[in-house]
Amino acid sequence: MDHILYWNNVALEANRRDFSNVPGTDNPNPKPEQGGPTLSSRALAIVHLAMYDAHAGVISNPATLPRYLASPSAPVGGASAAASVAAAAHACLSALYPRQKHHFDAAHQAAGLSGAGLAEGHGFGLAVATAILADRAKDPGAGDDGYAASMHPGGHRPDPANPKQGFHAPFYGARSKGFAITKRHELDKPPALGSGEYNKALKQVRGKGIAPEWIGTLPDHLEKRTPEETLIGLYWAYDGPREIGTPPRFFNQIIRKLVTTAINPATGMINTVDDNARLFAFVNVTMGDAGILAWDQKYIHDFWRPVLGIREHSASMGPAAPTPSHAIGDDCDPCWLPLGAPASNSNDRNFTPPFPAYPSGHATFGAAALHVTRLFYGIAHNNRATDKLFKRSLVSDELNGITHDNAGNVRSRHARHFPGGLWQMIVENGFSRVFLGVHWSFDAFALDNANKPDLTRNIGGVPLGLAIAEDIFAAGGGKAPAKSCVEPRP
Repeated sequence: MDHILYWNNVALEANRRDFSNVPGTDNPNPKPEQGGPTLSSRALAIVHLAMYDAHAGVISNPATLPRYLASPSAPVGGASAAASVAAAAHACLSALYPRQKHHFDAAHQAAGLSGAGLAEGHGFGLAVATAILADRAKDPGAGDDGYAASMHPGGHRPDPANPKQGFHAPFYGARSKGFAITKRHELDKPPALGSGEYNKALKQVRGKGIAPEWIGTLPDHLEKRTPEETLIGLYWAYDGPREIGTPPRFFNQIIRKLVTTAINPATGMINTVDDNARLFAFVNVTMGDAGILAWDQKYIHDFWRPVLGIREHSASMGPAAPTPSHAIGDDCDPCWLPLGAPASNSNDRNFTPPFPAYPSGHATFGAAALHVTRLFYGIAHNNRATDKLFKRSLVSDELNGITHDNAGNVRSRHARHFPGGLWQMIVENGFSRVFLGVHWSFDAFALDNANKPDLTRNIGGVPLGLAIAEDIFAAGGGKAPAKSCVEPRP
């Protein structure tokens, strides 16, 4: 059994359960212990770094498996790598998700550990977990810490359909140190309010992202969302609903599927356990840093969501309206609502996420995780073309024939095919948020005159995620993530 894939699956189940009603708790609706995309990506990065170091320390071949942390010292010969990874993963998961410890105990017992070196491996894995957890002990939480919204036009404020939602992680990005980045990657500003590029994006999301009950109010000149675009929006969602969890879980699910068929160009074979230890460390560390840098940029640029931009696209609208008037422009709709991030498996209403729009976290996570995987499988640095890496269909938990919407309707099962490989996924995931009406297109990438991604410009989450992936992969020499020296902002 591949012990990396085994404990990766346990970690993904922990993410899913964290956003569900966890059995055995007094509170029937407990808040997640690692809530939101920030803390869930941090948790998966910590667990997979511990798994990697636990495995690499036992294998003790720094030329191919360099350690992330130098301590603890490698165990004496004969230690079990499987036992080491099991102890490291179990300890980190139990520290991060204490409500689920009984689940991790059961997983540890079911891991099938046997043979020599169990005690030595177990002791080393515990020491690795202690070191990794200590290294991240001063990371900030995702609370708002008294954050208040600015009232200026274009600034992020809570969803008017969910006015008590608050603010997720306004200081997380600035106060976090890096996992493996070598610098804080910055983005250019989004298009200015009233510019041609901004107005084009506003018209696009107003038509493509509108709630179904309001679609009859759209002017005829606006292009409406197609059934396939609705499907794409739902397919990539993973906005923390019950039984599904957050985007980092879905991107791990994709890589799990890929490693069963993709050929490692360095060996000409399917991944070994060593390969998977390296790959899943890269994938989850890039998403850990994507969570840090995307949220850093979000609160630097502080850009409003479409639900506010469309409703207040007039000088007379909004709390700081400078121009009292009885008239509004043709592109302003004061009653507009989005399809919204789907509140799957619940009776809650769909929503706009509680943090600024620019850049898209989904787009950043997807580009970081999937592009570092492309690099791992030999795609060249700076390659921005389709690939043939993903050869199987993929079912999203949002469209698995079991998940239901917030009206109780079970969504049909959809097996999606990606002939353009991981690159197609990066682009489609970026566009998906426009189809839900929760993001502008430039939150993912600038568009050219044909409405195709223009990645020559440093705008949006996809360029940010690509930069993170290429930085981390190069800094680790293509072998494994190297420890970052990037500190929190002063």
